[in-house]
Amino acid sequence: MSRPGTYTITTRWEDEDVYGHVNNVKYYSYFDTAVNGYLIRETGVDIRRLPAYGIVAETSCQFKRELRFPLDVEARLAVTRLGTSSVVYEIGLYQGEDPEPAAIGRFVHVYVTGEDRTVTPVPDEIRTVLEPLVTTVTSAV
Repeated sequence: MSRPGTYTITTRWEDEDVYGHVNNVKYYSYFDTAVNGYLIRETGVDIRRLPAYGIVAETSCQFKRELRFPLDVEARLAVTRLGTSSVVYEIGLYQGEDPEPAAIGRFVHVYVTGEDRTVTPVPDEIRTVLEPLVTTVTSAV
């Protein structure tokens, strides 16, 4: 059983670059995979079929140390803001036994309708699984 707010990502051979570590652009892919994979798993629905979905409005990453293939990455999610139509995530990427994250990301979803991309409230299915992850502490991952 995984801890609440976690999502495991399997690294791939292609994730490493010529310098022998996971390339920095892959970290952003891990953030996107962790958030959406977590939402799908926890809601039990295909979030692409909801009348509203989150588009990425902002991302950033603080790189702390290298990630490597072939070890899995554990993404730990916290929600630092759950607004009416947006969610701000803090995501820590962990690998191996190190208690400190290899990276800390900020990932912002703004919810829009599928038809005309009008900003709309976060769907109830999403809000329900995110509320337990809400924290007012920064670096909560």
